[in-house]
Amino acid sequence: MKCPFCSYRDSRVVDSRAVDDGVSIRRRRECPDCGRRFTTYEKYEETPLMVSKKDGRRELFDAKKLLSGLIKAFEKRPISYEKIQEIAEHIERELRMRGEAEIRSEVIGEAVMNHLEKTDQIAYVRFASVYRQFADVNNFMQELQRIMKNNESVDRSDKE
Repeated sequence: MKCPFCSYRDSRVVDSRAVDDGVSIRRRRECPDCGRRFTTYEKYEETPLMVSKKDGRRELFDAKKLLSGLIKAFEKRPISYEKIQEIAEHIERELRMRGEAEIRSEVIGEAVMNHLEKTDQIAYVRFASVYRQFADVNNFMQELQRIMKNNESVDRSDKE
């Protein structure tokens, strides 16, 4: 690895450790010429993930877009930014583990809905109202009633 300070063509590894749950390796290096130290990260190369949209368009998966949608759903909710990032990373990992080069936007939307429903029902309803494009208040109420019914069955099983 070329030294970023003196451009010497080699360096030696002083320390290595796994980071990001073993997804990448952090290496501390030292230049034998100038003696300065620097850090590099080694990560496997991911194949691009394509998203096929409802209207037939295709685009590259954008993790920032996913995170942005989650932030909007959790706006003014008691969920930390770190937790939101964790959810976004988990969803992306789920999508990549499918092993498909192209994934339908509906699959992404449903993955988001699943995580939101488990984490925060208000965020879930916010996202669902945009994602499912509720045509009127009745559609919205049907979704709320479904959530309330699920809560009732969970509450009953907790009491038993």
